[in-house]
Amino acid sequence: MPSTPSPVPPPILAQLRSAVAVRERCAMVHRWVAEGRSPHFSLDESLLPRVADYVADVTLAAYPDLKIPYHSRWRHFSAGGIDRWGELAAQLGDDPVERARAAIDLVTVSVLLDAGAGDAWHYDESATGLRLARSEGLAVASLEMFRSGLFSSDADGPPRVDSIALAKLEAAALARQFQVSAANPLIGVEQRAALLRRLGRALADRPALFGTAPTRPGHLIDHFLSAARDRSIAAGAVLATLLDALSPIWPSGLMINGFPLGDAGRHPAVRKGDATSEIVPFHKLSQWLTYSLLEPLAQAGLRVEGIDALTALAEYRNGGLLIDLGVIDPRAGLDLRSRHDVRSEPIVEWRALTVTLLDRLVEPVRANLKLDARFTLPHLLEGGTWAAGRKIALDLRPPNGPPPISVAADGTVF
Repeated sequence: MPSTPSPVPPPILAQLRSAVAVRERCAMVHRWVAEGRSPHFSLDESLLPRVADYVADVTLAAYPDLKIPYHSRWRHFSAGGIDRWGELAAQLGDDPVERARAAIDLVTVSVLLDAGAGDAWHYDESATGLRLARSEGLAVASLEMFRSGLFSSDADGPPRVDSIALAKLEAAALARQFQVSAANPLIGVEQRAALLRRLGRALADRPALFGTAPTRPGHLIDHFLSAARDRSIAAGAVLATLLDALSPIWPSGLMINGFPLGDAGRHPAVRKGDATSEIVPFHKLSQWLTYSLLEPLAQAGLRVEGIDALTALAEYRNGGLLIDLGVIDPRAGLDLRSRHDVRSEPIVEWRALTVTLLDRLVEPVRANLKLDARFTLPHLLEGGTWAAGRKIALDLRPPNGPPPISVAADGTVF
């Protein structure tokens, strides 16, 4: 049964639940650092062409034909060159809308489970014999959970995700599916399970978006189909819908009038003269989910416009690239050996710089690859900065390639 509906959030909160706010407020932090006011970092943006060259080389190696897809969770499902989703989708019938519902079900839980695996965890895929770590391992493990019915209350039906099953999900079941043991630790299993339980409650609370009981993420496709004009919808509208519907699931301590802000931090560079002063939103997993919904929406016949309105993802691969190539330079007083809380000022600052600086890389990488304006930010991320950040981390800090700054996260941010 749905819980009592939450009161309507104040208009001021809607300002923070947008990519516009992410970009604007991260730019304020960038100006603060560029002016030399930060005790944590300095900037050398003369090195951005070096980063652009490095990213272009990594992109060309991965996509020699330059047919670069959007950055999304779907790339990880194909780890090892295996089309796992294609094999599963072939069993779901020919209705494109129902396939889109199933795809959204899968990618929603998979993205929410993809908030960092740590250096020590791996997943052994029994069907292929592959050992996968980090994002690829989390993706393949979550797809297998979806296939097995872990997220469904209907054991005899096709794979799906529904609010009834999520509300009952136990950390022990998640740990078993992730093959967690003393020798194979995964950070934040309890927190990830709690996140999915909160997702179950959020789905049940919004039947207008997520359908009749049992509600499921996949019914978002029905909402977007009915809201679209001429089969077109804005990427910003997709993100705003997710931020509105899923705001109760995030474990952030930041609130406005009792409403959670989600993935956001505080930084003194942001001065607004109202209740949102000092708040820097990032919405990393929500934007990652928005990018990952582009393909299911397209498969159901919808065009998503204005994709460049979204921002770069403020996470350690993109941000680590900028530190490892010298654009963001940690000051002597910042202890790189200690683990920094994800909401501490240095990490908030690092993440904000990442968002702003990656915007400035789109054009030089596009020019380097001799591509036109169809090469956009999600292509840069995929080609791209995320893979380049992983590559240089492995080169500089073998064998596991941890980020240049250690972050004490709980599996619900990155």
